[in-house]
Amino acid sequence: MKKFLDEYFLLETKTAEILYHEHAKDMPIIDYHCHLPPDEIAQDKQFENLTQIWLKGDHYKWRAMRANGIPEKFITGAASDSEKFQKWAETVPYTLRNPLYHWTHLELRKPFGITKILNGDSAAEIYEQAGWMLNTADFSTRNMLRKMNVEVVCTTDDPADSLEHHKKVRRDGFEIKMLPAWRPDRAMAVENTDKYNVYLASLAEVSDTDINSFEKLLEALRKRHDFFHDNGCRLSDHGIETIYAAEYNQKDLEQIFGKVRSGKKLAEDEILKFKSGMLIIFAMMDHDKGWTQQFHIGAIRNNNSRMLKLLGPDTGYDSIGDFEVARPMSKFLDRLEQMEKLTRTIVYNLNPRDNELIATMLYNFNDGSTPGKMQFGSGWWFLDQKMGMEKQMNDLSLLGLLSHFVGMLTDSRSFLSYPRHEYFRRILCNLLGHDVENGLIPDDMDLIGKMVENICYFNARNYFGFYAD
Repeated sequence: MKKFLDEYFLLETKTAEILYHEHAKDMPIIDYHCHLPPDEIAQDKQFENLTQIWLKGDHYKWRAMRANGIPEKFITGAASDSEKFQKWAETVPYTLRNPLYHWTHLELRKPFGITKILNGDSAAEIYEQAGWMLNTADFSTRNMLRKMNVEVVCTTDDPADSLEHHKKVRRDGFEIKMLPAWRPDRAMAVENTDKYNVYLASLAEVSDTDINSFEKLLEALRKRHDFFHDNGCRLSDHGIETIYAAEYNQKDLEQIFGKVRSGKKLAEDEILKFKSGMLIIFAMMDHDKGWTQQFHIGAIRNNNSRMLKLLGPDTGYDSIGDFEVARPMSKFLDRLEQMEKLTRTIVYNLNPRDNELIATMLYNFNDGSTPGKMQFGSGWWFLDQKMGMEKQMNDLSLLGLLSHFVGMLTDSRSFLSYPRHEYFRRILCNLLGHDVENGLIPDDMDLIGKMVENICYFNARNYFGFYAD
């Protein structure tokens, strides 16, 4: 019987063991999408304790604690850090068969080297041991990135961001690339005109543009897009329910923008037209710069309105949605293709029912210009677990080319999330190992080993253009 989290964890065949230990384990990490705070890397921050680095902002853990009957006081409330950690530790035994159980113990092992099982009885010892380590220079944010073998980290940044922290990291000569990624969701969030006009004031200031017309809005955004490019940005990201693809024309966009600036509330069809137009405009800007565009689709957010008022967004009250996907995605991609403005594209879905739909839709728009130009993205959010990753890779294999897959990303706010790459790599090697030993693919370690190395590292390195400069 295998032991929990031993060197053979998730590796069910001898071939899988060879693939992981000889071809995947030591490959550098290109984290091309995450939500790490850039200021904490710029400051080379040190965290006081495990609660500060591990529980603060982690809605995965918060959801589990609520389901375990833990009062909000010990989750996002006024309890002390040690009390919050104790309540999390008491919850951990109840997460058996949830990916949190695996992630929790992988993250204690790396970078802390703690192999003890976390529960209510071991909580105090682990909290103290990790806390002592976190208060040494060896566990600053930059040193943790080094420990995790990270080569590139792409943060998620609003067009109005000054990117001052990215500039500081470059000035400091930090050898790991920290690059911005353009996230313009707020620049088309016209469903709330009051908030949108407040946002436009900040965009106007940083772009030195009087945004008094739709044309001036685009001028301001292009200035910021140029600014991001000059600071190393090579990809964008959109967090949207589904692709927006309503029919619109330039006059529609100008009139809708004028209505917004006058403080009037928009009708649903006007909101959809504006977002559809802006999504095309952003895609064209990305194409002209040679960027990659990413789309995270399928989340239905802020379902618990009472808790939204108490805690705000991104606090653990989002779930999988069931939006229309195929037709709007087809229209959007085809519009860009007709104009020859379709750049490299990655789509991540949150509803697993859409796997085959998205994989087949994207492959309508490969054009031979770039290997793997249209990417069916890795298992995301509720799907970045063993079954979700296996399904994503199996569906991609059956309907596309797994060999050109750009692999895993953290999509996390925590510096301790990098063992998710180990988790992904073990799962990848296990899939391929089973195929080899079942005679489904050749027992050719040169061929399969190179495929593993590419998916873990080289495909992303070649795809994104981070090294072109």
